[in-house]
Order: sequence, then structure tokens, then C-alpha cells
Amino acid sequence: MTSVNDLLDLLVLEKIKETEFNGISKTVGSPNVFGGQVLAQAINAACRTITNGRVLHSMHSYFLEAGNLDLPITYNVNIVRDGGSFSVRRVTAHQKETTIFILSASFHKSETGYNHQMKINEDVKQPEELLSWSDMYNQFGDFLPKHVKSFLEIDRPVEFKPTEFVNPLDRKDLPPYSDVWFKVKGDVSELDLATKQQILTYISDYNILVSALNPHASVAHWGNTQTASLDHSMWYFRDFVLDDWLLFSMESPNASNARGFARGNIYTREGILVASVAQEGLMRPKN
Repeated sequence: MTSVNDLLDLLVLEKIKETEFNGISKTVGSPNVFGGQVLAQAINAACRTITNGRVLHSMHSYFLEAGNLDLPITYNVNIVRDGGSFSVRRVTAHQKETTIFILSASFHKSETGYNHQMKINEDVKQPEELLSWSDMYNQFGDFLPKHVKSFLEIDRPVEFKPTEFVNPLDRKDLPPYSDVWFKVKGDVSELDLATKQQILTYISDYNILVSALNPHASVAHWGNTQTASLDHSMWYFRDFVLDDWLLFSMESPNASNARGFARGNIYTREGILVASVAQEGLMRPKN
């Protein structure tokens, strides 16, 4: 995938019945289905059953089994409730007879109320100052470990620019933080809010566990640690545009029992808080 059109071809599901949809998968460099893809496809399925104009404001999900890239995924939507202000949907994802994922999503009618948000870090480096993943691959690919090089060489519909370039050959522990700018490739000017939220959900599963792995970087890396998303929650606060860089600012309060917990905020370049994310992931040292 090289642009937003390729990504939308992946995320917009085939409708089978009013509450049943089918999706396909594309690799992001992992042997299993990318968690962000399943998250976004499930949100697409849930949104397709909303007929009252309500807007997604939160979702909570669990990854139950690793998805097989070669098999289609069927999403079944349960219409839990359409109340006076909120609508709730529950989505179950299957491959053959196996349930691989469950998600609950809540949609809210437009209302006015109080307003505040946490501020963006005003000292963060701007994207124009930074190298993208593509830049890193082009400039340093011959010197990178095989697992890092193979990950960076994958074509993606999103460009990522970490605020700090960490040399994978320099084994030292790092603070439990990570800031990454990202921008979608292609024309996104005509996308509605629901579609933008699905794209943001897809992107939210990238990078977040980096902050949990950072404090152990002297001994742990992606090549010797088994990682997988276990659960994923997201809260959507405000409308936004995708045609400029967004900042995903992440931190990890805890790692224990072969699991790492991370949370993050997504801001526009102007410092408007768009969404918050929380995830616990498997971080199991390989023997």
C-alpha cells in the first residue's frame, strides 16, 4: 500500500448482510494480521450500522487470536442499543470458526458542553527537522539489523517521523516515552469524520509499544522479544484534518509479567487534542 486510496480499499468492508461484513488483509511486515487493520475494519463495520448521524466517541477491544493473512475476516455487528443520546455496537471478528477479536464502540449525538484538554509539548521537534522511516531506510539501510531493515522497507500509506532517532546498534535503556509525527499519503481533503476516525484507528496501533520497550532497550529489541497487541482502547474528542502532520505522544507507566502498558495522545500540529489511546501488549522475551 502506498497511498490513502490503497488503505481505504483495505478498510472499507464488503457488505454481506445488514450487520455482516467481510474484509481482506495486507501485511505490514509481520507474519500475522496487523492489529490496527482489524481495529479499523471493525470500526468500519460498526459505523455502517449507524443511521442516526451519531459520531464515534470511544471503543474498547480485545485481540483473542493471531489473524491469518491468507484468510478473509468476517465481522458481525450486534446492535446493542440506540438510546436517546448514545448508540452502542458490539463487533465480533471471525476467521472460519475461530473468533479472533471483539470490540465495543459507542456513538454520541452532537451536544455542547464544557471544554478543556492537556497541552501539547511545545518543545517537540517539528516534522521538517526529522527523518522519516523511508529516509532512515534509504540512508542507513545497509547498516541496520535485518529485522529493522525488513520492517522499514515495507511500502506504507502513512509516513512516520520519530522525534528521536535511536541507533538500534547502541544498546542502552531509554526513558519510557516516544513521540512520532505521522501523515497520510495522498489526497484526504474530501474524507468525512467517520472515515478519518477509521484511518486514525488504523495508525494508532503503530509505535505505541515502543515506549514500553524503551526502558529495556539494553537487552530487549523487536528481534528477540515476542510482541502482540492484547487489548486496545481509544477515545475520539474532536474533528481534525489529515492533510498535515499529527503528533502521537506516548508513554509507558508499567511493564510486568511479560506485558507492557502504554498510553498516548494524538495532537494536531496546532496542539489540538484529537484522541487518546491505551494499550496493553505482550512483551515476552524469546528463549
